[in-house]
Amino acid sequence: MSANSVAPGAQQKRFAAYLDRLAQAAGHLDRVVPLKSYCTGLLLPGERKSVEPMAARLCPDNVRQTHQSLHHVVAHAPWSDEDLLERVASTFCRRCRSKDRS
Repeated sequence: MSANSVAPGAQQKRFAAYLDRLAQAAGHLDRVVPLKSYCTGLLLPGERKSVEPMAARLCPDNVRQTHQSLHHVVAHAPWSDEDLLERVASTFCRRCRSKDRS
């Protein structure tokens, strides 16, 4: 963690846990970081959500490689859509059920 970083709060920890669950559906370890980066990039400020502007926001010192990595994970997503969507659904259904009990 850099000197300018702050310890992650509850929201960041929940997001990290969610990305970990999605990454399990990625099918291969090489896809985990690009998938997490892409999801993070979608939530960053900025109007353009295409991979090049996201790469510039995610890693301004290494835009070319980050762009290539993001593009590859989006354009050649070899994981099972069903597995990925099942992880998304199970996460949100679990959250809804726990809120219903509150």
